[in-house]
Amino acid sequence: MLQLFFAVAFSAVPLTLYVPPIRSLNLFVETVEDVLRQSTLYTLRAYPRIRLAISRIFNSIFHLSR
Repeated sequence: MLQLFFAVAFSAVPLTLYVPPIRSLNLFVETVEDVLRQSTLYTLRAYPRIRLAISRIFNSIFHLSR
């Protein structure tokens, strides 16, 4: 039973290194929101172009396979 306890304890300890403290999590969330807010303009402008390029690629692939 003691071996099982140590196995579970030592396997869970590295997972705590990946979880940031709560006080720095707020700054991280704020930074992510800021990046998303700034990139929205470029994403909305590029989306129709990307869609057109992908549709042209698929059309050429399926056109050649006929």
